[in-house]
Amino acid sequence: MERGLPELPVRAVLDDVTGALAERGTAVLVAPPGTGKTTLVPLALAEQGLRVVVAEPRRLAARAAAERMAALLGEDVGQRVGYSVRGDRRRSKRTVVEVVTSGLLVRRLQGDPELPGVDVVMLDECHERHLDADLLLSLLLDARDGLRPDLRLLATSATVAAGRIAELLGDAPVLEAHVRTHPVRTAHVPPNRGERIEACVARAVRTALAEQDGDVLAFLPGAAEIRRVAGQLAGSDVDVLPLHGRLPRAQQDSALRAGDRRRVVLATAVAESSLTVPGVRAVVDSGLARVSRVDNRRGLSGLATVRVSAAVADQRAGRAGRQGPGVVYRCWPEHEHSTLPAYPEPEIRTAELTRLALELACWGTPDGSALEWWDEPPTGALAAGREVLRGLGALDGSGAVTDRGRRMAELGLHPRLARALLDGAERAGTDIAAEVVALLDNDALTNDIDVTTALAGLRRGGPGSDRWRSEVRRLRSLVPSHPGNGDAALVVALAQPERLARRRDAESPVYLMASGTAVQLPPNASVRGSEWLAIAVADRSPGSAHGTVRLAAPADEELARTAAPALVGTTDEIGWVDGDVRAVRVERLGAITLAQRQIRDPDPAEVRRALLDGLRAEGLELLDWSDDARRLRQRLGFLHSALGDPWPATDDESLLSQVDSWLEPELSSARRRADLRIPAATALRRLLPWSLAGRLDELAPDRIEVPSGSRIKVDYTDQPVLPVKLQEVFGWTEAPRIAEGRVPLVLHLLSPAGRPAAVTSDLNSFWRNGYHQVRAELRGRYPKHPWPEDPTTATPTRRTKR
Repeated sequence: MERGLPELPVRAVLDDVTGALAERGTAVLVAPPGTGKTTLVPLALAEQGLRVVVAEPRRLAARAAAERMAALLGEDVGQRVGYSVRGDRRRSKRTVVEVVTSGLLVRRLQGDPELPGVDVVMLDECHERHLDADLLLSLLLDARDGLRPDLRLLATSATVAAGRIAELLGDAPVLEAHVRTHPVRTAHVPPNRGERIEACVARAVRTALAEQDGDVLAFLPGAAEIRRVAGQLAGSDVDVLPLHGRLPRAQQDSALRAGDRRRVVLATAVAESSLTVPGVRAVVDSGLARVSRVDNRRGLSGLATVRVSAAVADQRAGRAGRQGPGVVYRCWPEHEHSTLPAYPEPEIRTAELTRLALELACWGTPDGSALEWWDEPPTGALAAGREVLRGLGALDGSGAVTDRGRRMAELGLHPRLARALLDGAERAGTDIAAEVVALLDNDALTNDIDVTTALAGLRRGGPGSDRWRSEVRRLRSLVPSHPGNGDAALVVALAQPERLARRRDAESPVYLMASGTAVQLPPNASVRGSEWLAIAVADRSPGSAHGTVRLAAPADEELARTAAPALVGTTDEIGWVDGDVRAVRVERLGAITLAQRQIRDPDPAEVRRALLDGLRAEGLELLDWSDDARRLRQRLGFLHSALGDPWPATDDESLLSQVDSWLEPELSSARRRADLRIPAATALRRLLPWSLAGRLDELAPDRIEVPSGSRIKVDYTDQPVLPVKLQEVFGWTEAPRIAEGRVPLVLHLLSPAGRPAAVTSDLNSFWRNGYHQVRAELRGRYPKHPWPEDPTTATPTRRTKR
């Protein structure tokens, strides 16, 4: 292989890279985008007689890198340089440098961990922290440790934070290639009040075209935003070109070639570091990216739009300074830049991990504990993934992969889609299974909510249909041919049985999924009249009460039962519901109720538990509380407070904790709310030990005889209080004491009209100090009642003066 490589910055360290790999077997190369690391390094290694596999995180980047290297050699792709991505492969016996996607190389490792015929694996753009790339790194380290100690590993990164990966590679040497860039001026163009980000980006692009020479590269989070910005730029005297991974190959190639006119390239994150877009002198950065997110609690997963990190913003800006001084227009306020996270969040921390769980099970370490990780997968998300796999039949009860699981992994699809293809081909027909799975694997192909409508549009040749047809053909070739009834909804339900959903009522747009999450249809959705839906895609915006259905097919109960028999079950539900005992036999599909009927003879123990739940929920007021019962409870509670055990506590929590001691046998024979009208006084007396029953009136008397001869009830509501007319206690010099003399009664001394005139538990002090003021205030108002000078020697009375 000729050494006639272009003069790019990485050439300065090529000898160091090849030397480090020869001596140590591992190395890390830190090189910014545009240095030539993706193309020149593999060719240099091949010149040493080594067979090189380059792992790229994206299909678009893999194909572009291979074509660039082949062009440098003056050859077509597929000769000495080839590529392999899902559904597309160009290589030959002469190929010595092959560019593959990280996911595809994981599959090869699973097939043969020794990677025969491979001398070097180059892990490109590892700083992007894609899930497949992180997994690939861990599997390669394991294979190298046990089977291929001679396998050389080179990790490349566009950021200088390379310490962790160097450590994983056995304290590998870290080499740096520096690129001379032109100065890049930063301008902030934040959205106006109420302006959508697409409008802000379009405005910034027009500014860039007016102020700068050369082409404009604009970064947007996804294909939908790219379409909207392209629409707003229609009519401009420039070529507006989209660039993202789901475009047809010809459109991708067009965006990566210099044009005859000025160009505006609207790109997703694929253009951050993996690809070189020529001619760019201005960058417009929306400041947003689309990343994988999972909401385990609601059973919703998908892509979320997030703010970019500072490292990504710097990489995007750098694209403007490759060929001359440039400008980056950032669509956020300048003061917000310091609040950006330093680096992107690794996908392994946030993504749905079902596919990762299957790959780990195929490798023989279902929990991943036998591997070294850049960041270990979260245990909760990994356990959730294994649970899904058990439901799909991919794992057995011990967590080991089944033959079916290995077959699913070999398909190279998400396990849910693999299940839909395998089982859907048999039940609905191979053609419809392949068509639906190809749509679900790239749902951005359609804006329709109805799967049936979306498929019809693709069959007619709508946008994206060429790529869809190609994938349909590939999927058909992976499974045996079966005729079928063409039921698209069944295939969707086989992929996402937990997302089978039933409408809450006839007029509602809200559906309850089998997972228990509520979702709703957008207005005017064509599937709105269906009672059942097989939901393919649903998401939830922050702050929304429900998720939103994005892609679904009309279904019915029969289809739901067919697609998800494991979710159908019958249970007896006995509990306290809406203020009474409910005992029903319920058939459900997940959280969706299919049918229910009353149970005539429910389990008494379960009924008793339900009644106790009712008492806890609604309180002991469900019992029959007479005035005497309430007073008894208060008196017992007072003695417990004053004397302690064995006098019983009578607060709700204490009474509910010992229902066996005082509510039996009435509770055991109760069946419904009405049966709880148990006489509380009778039940409470069961709490009293026999030896104490006779002392209750002595220690906490119901009534106290006062000097006038009246027997007055003691109020035990809070503290013991004796409300008595003042004239009836003439002659008393000390308030009575109860509870073995430990607690003095609080006297509420009443006026002749029964209103409180004084409160005291020190009667002697009151007669000396407070009485004369009370006498002065009330004697004129109540002249018929006695107000003696000396109440301690006066005759007590409940009558007026004679």
